[in-house]
Amino acid sequence: MRRPARTPIALFAVLATAFAAFSPVRTASATALAEGATDPIPVSLTGSSDNDAISSASDRGGNFDGSGYTFPAEELPAAGPATVGGVPYDFPSAAANNNVVAMGQTLALPRGRYSGAYLLASSSYGDAGGTATVHYADGSTSSASIGASDWYSSGGSGALNTTFRYKPDGTKDAHPVSIFPVQTWLDPAREATGITLPVTNTPAPNKSSLHVFALSLQPVVSGTAIRITDARSTFKVDGKAQQVEATVVNVGDQWLRGGHDATVTVRASGVRTVAPARVTRLAPGEQARVRIGIAKDASIPAGTVLPATATAVVRGGARATQSFQLTAGVPTYDASNASLARHESPDWFNDAKFGIFIHWGVYSVPAWAPVGQQYAEWYWRHMNDVDSPTYQHHRDTYGTDVNYDDFIPQFTAQNFDPKSWVRLFQDAGAKYFVLTSKHHEGFSLFDTKYSDRNAVEMGPHQDLVKGLFDASRKYAPGLHPGLYYSLPEWYNPANPPGNGTFPTGGPKNPYTGQPIPYTGYQPVQDYVNDFQVPQMEEIIHNYSPEVLWCDIGFPATNPQVAADFFNHAAQAGQQVAIDNRCGIPSHDFTTPEYTTYPNTVVAKWESSRGLDPFSYGYNAATPDDQYMTADEVVDSLVDIVSKNGNFLLDIGPKADGTIPAIMEQRLRETGAWLKVNGESIYGTTYWSRAAQEGDLRFTVRQNKAFYITSLTQPGDQVTVTSPVPIGAGDKVTLLGYHGGPLHWTKRDDGSLVIDVPKAARSAGQYAWVFKIA
Repeated sequence: MRRPARTPIALFAVLATAFAAFSPVRTASATALAEGATDPIPVSLTGSSDNDAISSASDRGGNFDGSGYTFPAEELPAAGPATVGGVPYDFPSAAANNNVVAMGQTLALPRGRYSGAYLLASSSYGDAGGTATVHYADGSTSSASIGASDWYSSGGSGALNTTFRYKPDGTKDAHPVSIFPVQTWLDPAREATGITLPVTNTPAPNKSSLHVFALSLQPVVSGTAIRITDARSTFKVDGKAQQVEATVVNVGDQWLRGGHDATVTVRASGVRTVAPARVTRLAPGEQARVRIGIAKDASIPAGTVLPATATAVVRGGARATQSFQLTAGVPTYDASNASLARHESPDWFNDAKFGIFIHWGVYSVPAWAPVGQQYAEWYWRHMNDVDSPTYQHHRDTYGTDVNYDDFIPQFTAQNFDPKSWVRLFQDAGAKYFVLTSKHHEGFSLFDTKYSDRNAVEMGPHQDLVKGLFDASRKYAPGLHPGLYYSLPEWYNPANPPGNGTFPTGGPKNPYTGQPIPYTGYQPVQDYVNDFQVPQMEEIIHNYSPEVLWCDIGFPATNPQVAADFFNHAAQAGQQVAIDNRCGIPSHDFTTPEYTTYPNTVVAKWESSRGLDPFSYGYNAATPDDQYMTADEVVDSLVDIVSKNGNFLLDIGPKADGTIPAIMEQRLRETGAWLKVNGESIYGTTYWSRAAQEGDLRFTVRQNKAFYITSLTQPGDQVTVTSPVPIGAGDKVTLLGYHGGPLHWTKRDDGSLVIDVPKAARSAGQYAWVFKIA
């Protein structure tokens, strides 16, 4: 399909080191909380730091990633006390080793009771992490997963961002890099004494390593107590209200529920809260990410930065505040990374979870690849490789005189029924779709004036993008339409130098070596500015997609395209998303393909794959029994959603517009499961304490419910050792089972045990969802 994104192992580490003994168990009233008595306690990592990641103009000898690149000290906090996202830390010095690389070390913790830990961490050469083991005074242990995103691919979306990094030669590389906030849980009922870090890698090129720069521990508080952290303004708008986001943490040992719910508001000069956030249910040690709607006075220009305060008040008196800088109003975007980096994935995208990818083009005519080995949509590229099975297949099937463009007239779309397509997507439970507007073959499915190589001028002789978008907006208005666009084209004569996968120059017959026409080509001097950018502007302004899914990343598009995309959407009242393959630093989500992450990635991501074992385009050679089963689709969806991802599941229609029967069957089977269990998917968020435990996955519907999904059919009992937020009076049900609530108990070690009657086990299929309400 496209160049695979870097495949991270993803995510997690926890650290700490010894410091002077103190009693971290506190008793705090609401007054004491307001005075900051329950603030996290910074822990110095100086004695354990083993990597120099920070350089300055006067001292450039560091080596963060094993390749000699480093963070610039000039754009990071000074050594010593630093508050990031409302959490106090002891930030390291740039003068010496200043971070710990997770390599399985066991670090001592000051003995005490903590509900969690906050870290500042980052990874090199891909997201990295693993499972850490927390040790307690009674000899017991617990597991905690934590990790960090890649410093370079974040697009400036971390807690600490710089505008450049230092190269090995000491010069500046003008690309933003980031350090991220990371959290993990500790059992507040036990005294922690130490922690064993996960094993990642010693920093080296193309090996992912987890680096921790700072650590703070959250003491346990007796009674009702909260903290508010990570308050920030966003450029997202809900109705007419601009959204501010913040995290409310229950640091007490009492539930927030019943008469002890919390209300969160924001105050700033000339700004008022129009939609307060409420937290009506929050267990000890749990956190809730909330959205507060604000409006500014008309006299304040959009984009004005103001000092602000976010306040959380629990009915009954407990109170917490956090000061932050608020950007009031949403200004027009420009092409600078500082502006584009403020954009983020919209709420609808975060809540949708499930989308349909559609790979359809001239490659749907030959529709062939060695099953499970190559992308069928790469047919043209593979037929030009003498070592590829496609080279031999084409010669034996079509002969050496048939060129790829000879397939264009056979791409007819004669049975294309856009209404039935979008109705199928709805029946599948999808909330959005992404259609290939143009793949690497350079054949556009939309009406473009910059090339005659398109579906209006030849082949189907119709605007396929318009047909599907019109049907979506008429027959499935809740379905969000999106478009994929390949930045390069394999054999476009104007395509600039890339690499061996995307050769320069026009096409040749692979068997004779003779030049052949690039059908429909209109000569240009500058591929990017005279062709690629104008085509992307056509897509934006003529079709108004709600997702812009670039591919390959080179030749990088002009950042003005992203600015125009965001501004056009804002004028139309749309919220849109852009991926990380446009060749520019800023993006809203990352895009692993045919893989997922082993644990939670807080930065929004979307995993894609085909129903085919290894192809996005239709491969006629694939037998039906090789496609994903509905069980595999559902398990993938549940797993991805539990880790903060979306699942973009691909289908490959035939050249005539028919969706293969096996693909339609799998989509309908998935939709049937979602009709029963969709509440555990749509509109949920990841659980901050854990994503998984064995075959179990967790999701949260804030203030409503907690979901435990078993990917395998449960036995007589389901046991969960993770600290599930369940309390007296809570009911456990199994979605799809109508026999009433299930009996549950808590063991002395905190494990939750759910009894599962035989009738309940028989009521489900694919994945079984237990709901705590």
